[in-house]
Amino acid sequence: MADDFNLEAIDDVIHGRLRLGVMAYLSTAGSADFTRLKQKTGATDGNLSVQLRKLEEAGYVAIDKSFVGKKPLTTITLTETGRAAFVSYLEAMRRLIDTV
Repeated sequence: MADDFNLEAIDDVIHGRLRLGVMAYLSTAGSADFTRLKQKTGATDGNLSVQLRKLEEAGYVAIDKSFVGKKPLTTITLTETGRAAFVSYLEAMRRLIDTV
């Protein structure tokens, strides 16, 4: 079993606590607005923005900014690349857990 241990298989982009929370939520919801993600994760505006930018740069989420009436609306959607990366992350974590 120890031969299956591969820490490099853990995706550092996803592994951060807040980014992991965002990915886990979006994996079931598909998409959410910024306010909803903030509520679900308990993050501050600034921290959530920074972490979403990292996920967007990796191609894991798409961020759409629009207006509803005169109010800005930011919608975050899990991409297919993001979904595949999250599944791979979960599989890598499962293998890691199975080695202990």
